[in-house]
Amino acid sequence: QSGASLARTLYTVPLTVLLSGPLGAGKTTFLQGFGQALGIAEHITSPTFALEQRYLTQAHGELLHIDLYRLPETAARTLAEQSEDHAGIRCIEWSERLENTNPQDDLIIIHIDERTNGTRQVTCTFRDIALPTQQQVQTWRAHVCLPENVAQHCDAVAAFARQIGEHMLSKGYIVRPLALERAAQLHDLFRFVDFLPTTSDNAPQPTREHWADLKKTYGSIHEDAAAQFVTEQGFPAIGHIFRTHGMKGEDPTTIEQQLLFYADKRVMGDTIVTLEERFADFRQRYSGGRDTQQSSAWLAACKRMEQQLFPESAP
Repeated sequence: QSGASLARTLYTVPLTVLLSGPLGAGKTTFLQGFGQALGIAEHITSPTFALEQRYLTQAHGELLHIDLYRLPETAARTLAEQSEDHAGIRCIEWSERLENTNPQDDLIIIHIDERTNGTRQVTCTFRDIALPTQQQVQTWRAHVCLPENVAQHCDAVAAFARQIGEHMLSKGYIVRPLALERAAQLHDLFRFVDFLPTTSDNAPQPTREHWADLKKTYGSIHEDAAAQFVTEQGFPAIGHIFRTHGMKGEDPTTIEQQLLFYADKRVMGDTIVTLEERFADFRQRYSGGRDTQQSSAWLAACKRMEQQLFPESAP
């Protein structure tokens, strides 16, 4: 399960996945789940004798599987260095044989330990995407003159998203809680580009003019506008996470995209509500309280996602 879930939180290639842990901890089993979720048709086996094997994924290029178990430190480092320019996903078992791994590499570091009760603990460290600081979030909100009620909504969604992300972690799924939280804090950063003229009338004239300038630069779809902005600031993965949170965009596919999409549909203002209550509010605001074919389809889609994410019970 953990290996398969890693495939749902990938945001960049080329990428190196380093695996470490004692003999029999389950590193190859982890990669088998990872490879299957990436659409690899073949069964991944340990390349201990061949040292490396190659597989084709559906959407992330070639997966190169390297095993350093039988190699001394110098030979292990040489073999790893020979594949540093691999354009797809490079998975290295027994990565503890490598010393002084370049911290600037696009890395996901996995360590697996077998516990005394027969379970396994998977520790995952991400070094593959950039995350903004809390101060940067506040600076960008000030720059765009984000209304306070929208900021409060973003913070409420972020808190709930982090909560359900940690719930998924407790179930054995790999999730990026901090990336999820930052994306949620920024998901409505450009919400004002959707405002009707009457909605923004209470804003000061300089603010309205600033919003108009930003809308000219970044466009009139708030998800895409905010994603373009944060990408320009150096955080494309964060924009990628929240760009799919709208009801009319592409379907969310990564686990962080799905959790943010769901969390946003569970927060009305800054209050956590049910999906039914949230969509009742949507109908009241956008269709005079009337149920429409579109709103019914959206609610049904959200409930399907809820069931997929939380088969036991919704948080």
